Amino acid sequence: MLAKNDYFCKIFNEMNILSLKLFWEFFKIGAFTFGGGYAMIALVKNALVERHRWMTDDEFTECITLAQSLPGVFAINMALYTGFKIAKKTGAGFAMLGAALPSMIIIVVIAAFIQNINGYKVVNDVFAGIRPCVIALILVPGLNLLKKAKLTKSTFWIPILTCLLICLLGVSPMYLIIAAIVGGVIWARATIGKTASQPSKKEEETK
Repeated sequence: MLAKNDYFCKIFNEMNILSLKLFWEFFKIGAFTFGGGYAMIALVKNALVERHRWMTDDEFTECITLAQSLPGVFAINMALYTGFKIAKKTGAGFAMLGAALPSMIIIVVIAAFIQNINGYKVVNDVFAGIRPCVIALILVPGLNLLKKAKLTKSTFWIPILTCLLICLLGVSPMYLIIAAIVGGVIWARATIGKTASQPSKKEEETK
């Protein structure tokens, strides 16, 4: 009985240490990321996949897909999902807190001590220098996702059509996500139905 309790205590301590590490990683990322949630994708991947190896590349791609599909702030969704994947509920809570806390602190400090922040030339110069870096931080993960998407001749038109609908016609991404989910379910069921109706090689040999 004591050995069993020691085992559970060890697991609990390891999960707490892992959760604190998640908090610190997301706190650093949240403190030094400019340009919104998409700009933090490369930093999160570097921390979770490349340095700590808490997730595989495929699991991280799955995380981004789900975080984009769910309602709410992308950065928080990503922190919640990756935290839960790595250290369950405790990890999800600590990761979310780490991602949100830096922004809250910065906003409170600005609101309390700095009036009309856009009026400072130094601030405008800083943001002018940051913007090109933000574009790169968003573009590189986007290209990596494109490689991971494994587009075929029958699916390459989907991202092109989606871009045109958003950029030219102003269609809300929410409607496109819903359409993609419905279309994916229909396509998957049709594919499963076809494979189920086709006789296997063993059945053909027995005949």
